[in-house]
Amino acid sequence: MGWSIGRKIKNEIAIWRQAALPGIAVLVIVIIARLTGSLQVLEWMTLDTFIRLRSPEPTDDKVVIIGINEADIRSVRRYPIPDGEIAALLKTVEKYKPRAIGLDIVRDIPIEPGNDQLVKVFQQKKNLIGIEKVLPPDQIPPPPQLSQQQVGFSDLIPDQDGKYRRYLLWTTNPQNPMQDKFSLSLRLAAAYLSAQGIQLETGIRDPDTIRFDTVEIPRFLPNSGGYVGANADGVKILLNFRSGREPFRILSLKDIKTGNFQPSWLRDRIVLIGISASSVPDFFNTSAIAGLKIPGQVSGVEFHAHACSQIIHAVLEQRPLLKVWSDKWEYLWIIIWGFVPIIIGRMTQSVWKNLLAVGAVSFCLVGVGYLLIVWGWWIPVTPSLLILVINSLGLSAFAFYQHDQALKSQIHERQRTIEHTFDVIHNGPLQTLANALRHMRSQDVPHEQLLWQFEKLNHEIREIGEYLKLKALSPEESLRLGSGLKLDLKRSIHELLYEVYTSTLERDDLEYLKTLKVKTRTFEPIDDKYLSFEQKRELCLFLEEALCNIGKHAKGAKRIEATGKENQGWYTLRIKDNGPGISSSSESKGTRQLKNIARNLGGYFKRESLSPKGTVCEISWQLASSKNHDKSIRNWLKPIFLRGK
Repeated sequence: MGWSIGRKIKNEIAIWRQAALPGIAVLVIVIIARLTGSLQVLEWMTLDTFIRLRSPEPTDDKVVIIGINEADIRSVRRYPIPDGEIAALLKTVEKYKPRAIGLDIVRDIPIEPGNDQLVKVFQQKKNLIGIEKVLPPDQIPPPPQLSQQQVGFSDLIPDQDGKYRRYLLWTTNPQNPMQDKFSLSLRLAAAYLSAQGIQLETGIRDPDTIRFDTVEIPRFLPNSGGYVGANADGVKILLNFRSGREPFRILSLKDIKTGNFQPSWLRDRIVLIGISASSVPDFFNTSAIAGLKIPGQVSGVEFHAHACSQIIHAVLEQRPLLKVWSDKWEYLWIIIWGFVPIIIGRMTQSVWKNLLAVGAVSFCLVGVGYLLIVWGWWIPVTPSLLILVINSLGLSAFAFYQHDQALKSQIHERQRTIEHTFDVIHNGPLQTLANALRHMRSQDVPHEQLLWQFEKLNHEIREIGEYLKLKALSPEESLRLGSGLKLDLKRSIHELLYEVYTSTLERDDLEYLKTLKVKTRTFEPIDDKYLSFEQKRELCLFLEEALCNIGKHAKGAKRIEATGKENQGWYTLRIKDNGPGISSSSESKGTRQLKNIARNLGGYFKRESLSPKGTVCEISWQLASSKNHDKSIRNWLKPIFLRGK
């Protein structure tokens, strides 16, 4: 039994090695590709797609955009928009008492006419936030009339594919490292939340980030999500863009001038003012927002609105901020998915079942990735899916190849069997039949001789049938004895023991079997449910080895008795002779083999001399494989067999 289990384990290891090594190689290659950043673009595309496909959210009621469009520029008849127009717009908006106003328009130098008016507005409006650019190479100072607390930078950071997915909230002043710089969106969000008693503070779990009340901003790190070695200076976040065709209410300059809006839209809100005209180069590439007027491009003022809205709704309504796993958990996740197609291939063992299962599992993987994005977690779906698809296709191709090779081998083997069978029929039964027919026609032999020839023909045909039956057996279903006889292990054990007994006693190379005068054998049947092919093989080998030992060592033996009997759930196979007995106390290789067979069957082995002469060799084992063994019989048998050792 142990040998059988060990063999199964070895076969399983061989199968796994053959299938798993290519799969592991693919896994290693994908992990290396991810570590070197080769999968960044694919992972970014997956992130964009998941965010874009989320169900629509209602229009944000806390952030309003006033976008100066092409029609507004035509009505003003010049660009840049003059300071006077900006000042008038700010005064009108201020009448409706917004919590904060963000002016996403560069005003570091006067744009006449109306600069004096704008200067006064800057000096009077304490809830107004202007912009500057702090990152090289294009640094632009803020309006000089605004205090440092009324300035936020508007710098945006693209990824390597030219699209924007991150937002810089805080950084140090490149000119003065001791001075903090806050983004436009962070200034606006802080002003809005401050009115509700929620202040901007340093993070607790991560002291290098910022928080509002209990909500910490998950800081972007160099290897966050699908990024590899990215610049993580300052405090950056991944943008969880608001979904829907109208994420924000957008008014125009004309709407404000004509009063084409409801006052409640601006009261107690954040109002972001910027340029939305397509002719002005203030647009940024993104694939994460659906329904854009210019496909794939979002205006700068809308981009800042998404960042500001993200913070406010995370603090007040627990809208998820995008978070990622640590590196070790990400790569453990990838490794697990690397073994999934290997396991599927082993379980299905069918090309089409494998492809169907992998398709279903891939759908589940994508679904899990999408749901986690909805809940605010970005996990490595792309490398996992890549490994899953490559390994499934590779293993399927391998299975196709193996199936094709096996089919060719079977066809070749069948062809050989057919040719050999034809030769055997031609040289045997056909010759016998032709000879018998010739004698029948000439009537030159007695009736008894003709009858003998037809009996011979019957025997030859039956032998060919047995030959074909044995050729069809797999190695696990057959056993070849030392005599050359091949046994069909699907037959009952008592029939197999008869075959082993008869075939071994007819061997010419065992001289002491030739002197036997009395040969008796009795093998009681055993229900096949108690024995596997391997156990049948072990018992046949036991009987063969015991008989061979008699043929090699029982000089002068005249009698042999082989029996197999069942008693109270135990079966005993015994071989006894009347030879000279055991002549040596040393353990031979044959004896060790017999003991090993008994051990594999979970039974007991005994081999000892008889008085006055002779040897008995036997094995006993319990037929039922249940856990409740008959302990009394076992304890009674144990001392007897220990003496035989």
